[in-house]
Amino acid sequence: MGESSNAVLDPRSEEARLKTLANDILDEAARQGADACEVGISMDAGLSASVRMGEVETVEFNRDQGLGITVYLGKRKGSASTSDSSLQAIRETVKAACDIARYTSEDPYAGLADATLMADGESLPDLDLYHPWGIDAQQAIDLALQCEDAGRAYSNKIINSDGASVSSHQGCRVYGNSHGFVGSYVSSRHSLSAVLIGMQGDEMQRDYWYTVNRNANELEKAIAVGKKAAERTVRRLGARKVGTAEVPVLFAPEVASGLISHFLGAISGGSLYRQASFLLDHLGKPIFPEWMRIHEQPLLKNMLGSASFDNDGLATYAKDFITDGILQHYILSTYSARKLGMDSTGNAGGVNNLFVESNAGDQSELLKQMGTGLLVTELMGQGVNTVTGDYSRGAGGFWVENGEIQFPVSEVTIAGNLKDIYRNIVAVGNDVDKRGNIQTGSILISSMKLAGE
Repeated sequence: MGESSNAVLDPRSEEARLKTLANDILDEAARQGADACEVGISMDAGLSASVRMGEVETVEFNRDQGLGITVYLGKRKGSASTSDSSLQAIRETVKAACDIARYTSEDPYAGLADATLMADGESLPDLDLYHPWGIDAQQAIDLALQCEDAGRAYSNKIINSDGASVSSHQGCRVYGNSHGFVGSYVSSRHSLSAVLIGMQGDEMQRDYWYTVNRNANELEKAIAVGKKAAERTVRRLGARKVGTAEVPVLFAPEVASGLISHFLGAISGGSLYRQASFLLDHLGKPIFPEWMRIHEQPLLKNMLGSASFDNDGLATYAKDFITDGILQHYILSTYSARKLGMDSTGNAGGVNNLFVESNAGDQSELLKQMGTGLLVTELMGQGVNTVTGDYSRGAGGFWVENGEIQFPVSEVTIAGNLKDIYRNIVAVGNDVDKRGNIQTGSILISSMKLAGE
C-alpha cells in the first residue's frame, strides 16, 4: 500500500510523448487522404480511497488513456476513438474515421477553425494547474477515516454514514489539428468528502460536504470537512413543510451556481441554432438587473476552470457575458458560430472560470435583507425547461422570519420563469463558493412561487 499516485504517472514526462503521438496521428490522417484532421488525447492517473463506518470500503488506482480522432473529407466529418496508442491501432482508428466520413452527409459548417485564429501552441501561458500530491493509499485511508470520525463524533444524532473519500488525480491533455496547432497542459485535482446520516425520533436526514482544489495544501482540513457534513446533517433534523405562498427566496451559493448554469445553457450556441432557448435573439438586451456583471476569466492561475485554449485550438480570453445586466456575448464554438453567422468566442467546450459579481455582504446580511422567506440549500428534480424558461424544482432548506432562521424545511417546490427569476434578483452575496467553475455567492430573488402544504 505504500505506492503513491505520483508513482503511477508523472504527466510532465508523458506530455512530450503525447504531443508526438498527436503529430503522428495527424500525419497518418493526411496519408489516408483526409483533407483535415483534429485529435484530442487525454491521459489520467490517480488514487482514491473510501471508508464507511470506520472500515475501508475501496482503494483504487487508475490509469486511463483516450484518443479521439476527427477527420474531414471536404465537408464530410467522421470521428472514431481508441484507448490504444500503438501504430496499428492508430491506423485502424484513422481508417474508421475516414470510412465514417465517406458515408455522412455534407455539412457546410463543418471543418477546423480558421488557421489564422489558432492559439500559439509554443507560447501558451503557464496556468499553474499541476500540483502533485505525494499521498499513498494508507495515508489516503487515514485521512478519510479522520474525516468520517470527526463527523460521527460531532453529535449523538449522527447515527450512520455514507462514507468519506479522498481522491488525488493528475493528467495531461493534448489537442492538435492539421493547421499545425498542438497544445497541451498538465493538471491535478484533489478532493475530500463526507456524507453523514442523522436521526431525530423517526426522522432521518442526510447531508454532505466536500473540498476540492488543484493543490492539496489548499484543501480544507479533513476534520473540518467531517464536522461541516455533520453540522449540515444535524441542522436539517426537525424539517417541516410550509404553506403555499409567494415569498422571497435566497439560494445558498452551492445551489445558486445552478441558476447561472441554466443561463449559460440558454446562451450556448447549440441551444441557439436549434432554436431551443428561452433567450433567443437576446444579444444586447437586458436579462439581469442593471447592476449585475457576469464575466469569464479563463487565464487565472491555479483555478479549477482555467484553460489557455479551447476545444477548437483557439486562444481563450477574458470577456463579459453580462455587463450592466445586458447580454454581451453568446457562448460559441467554431461550429455553432458558423451556424449562427457569427464568430467563435473561444468557448468550444464551454466557459472557463465564470464569476458573478456580488453587490452585498455575506449570507447572514442577505437573510436580514430578505426578512421572511425561504433559504434554499438543496434542489431536487430536473424541472427546468430551457426552451420556455419554466422552472419548477423540489427544494429543501430553512424558513426565515425577521432575518433569522426558524426551522428546516423539506418537501416544497419552488417555481417561476427564469426570465422573471433573473430580473427579480435583488442581491448577490460575497459568500462565494470557490469549489466549481461557476463562482457565485448567495443569490436573493424578490419573489417566487412556493408550493407546500
